[in-house]
Amino acid sequence: MTELPRGVLAMMARGPEWVAWVDELPTVAQRLLAEWTVRPDGPATHGACSLVLPVRTHDGDPAVLKISFPDAESEHEHLALQRWGGAGAVRLLRAEPRRRALLLERLRPGNLNAPADVEACQIVAGLYRRLHVPALPQLRTLTSYVEHETDDLAALARSAPIPRRLVEQATAFGRDLISDQASTGRIIHGDLHYENVLAADREPWLVIDPKPMNGDPHYELAPMLWNRWDELAGDVREGVRRRFYALVDAAGLDDDRARAWVVVRTMHNAMWVLEGGPQAGPEWLTMCISIAKAVQD
Repeated sequence: MTELPRGVLAMMARGPEWVAWVDELPTVAQRLLAEWTVRPDGPATHGACSLVLPVRTHDGDPAVLKISFPDAESEHEHLALQRWGGAGAVRLLRAEPRRRALLLERLRPGNLNAPADVEACQIVAGLYRRLHVPALPQLRTLTSYVEHETDDLAALARSAPIPRRLVEQATAFGRDLISDQASTGRIIHGDLHYENVLAADREPWLVIDPKPMNGDPHYELAPMLWNRWDELAGDVREGVRRRFYALVDAAGLDDDRARAWVVVRTMHNAMWVLEGGPQAGPEWLTMCISIAKAVQD
């Protein structure tokens, strides 16, 4: 491999750790190709935090070599994929956790951006049932993240441009959910949205790119509400509620618990926007507030 995609090179702008990682990628990829006896089979692509290289195995089977940035989110991806065993998710063929390297079955390029949003929500709800298996002891807990973020939200200045009612709701919901054992009882994907579900041959749709935690299935809904956001421009409230109830009803989830998690998650995102997080911008702040209101009004 001699050339990295432009999108991977652009990751170097994120800071020195990213520069070091990108600089090492060609060498790491070449070593893995040799060690795993696979050969390149097309141009490299990338995810938000990873290099993705189509390959052929020693037997000629199509596969994908994925090398991720070594952050907390990617640390346990292989454990979730092993646990799922290809049921509703991409099949893991081999893993080298130290180098954040995975050899995966190759899926097709189509994702859930193509179907209508309600149909896509119903497909994802069916995948929820298969992915939300009993927790693994090695995984981090959802509540460990939520506790810290809820404390930060509670300390948010009253002058912050977020309705105080929503801040107080999210803080109260967050503290209640943190103390509930059901909030850590199942493996959750953590970032399950339209583009993280790909078409496949052995099943119609399979999940990719988990950010796994031991958590609560009701936490999963929010990305399905804020992705494909431009499609809701005509009637945000109705669109959000349409998606919300499509997910809840098809997955057999509890309305109130799902609603609470959506409020918590969107208000945490709103707080990150104010702190200059990766998706900072007034449009994200407006979107988070709109979703939190829509699922309750």
